[in-house]
Amino acid sequence: MTIEIQNIEQIGEAARAFVGAMGDATVFAFYGKMGAGKTTFIKAVCEALGVEDVITSPTFAIVNEYRSATTDELIYHFDFYRIKKLEEVYDLGYEDYFYSGALCFIEWPELIEELLPEDAVKVSITEQEDGVRVVELNSESSTAVL
Repeated sequence: MTIEIQNIEQIGEAARAFVGAMGDATVFAFYGKMGAGKTTFIKAVCEALGVEDVITSPTFAIVNEYRSATTDELIYHFDFYRIKKLEEVYDLGYEDYFYSGALCFIEWPELIEELLPEDAVKVSITEQEDGVRVVELNSESSTAVL
């Protein structure tokens, strides 16, 4: 599925479309350049899932934990940008998160690619020259232009 976000005002609608396409998957690996909008989009997805907490980038904490106020579901948000060695991820106890059944949204997954579950859903976010953000969930054929 491809979602095109024409402007920031449409991010909530885009996040709801993404949530609708998530299916039963629990681990989502978000790929994109610095500034592509990964954190902003994950924040909108968490809000669409009913998180009422303040949602921030886990750049320094590496992982933030949220809970949906509507479903009581746990959501983990990872940012592996600062990871220098895989041992840091092992020390974090990544398996307890990735295989917990809770939702996991991962930024900078390319730094821990070999540790991702086989069924992790790859999501890419790219910024076009005109500022439009394109969110691609795997490579399914449907497109939502907002």
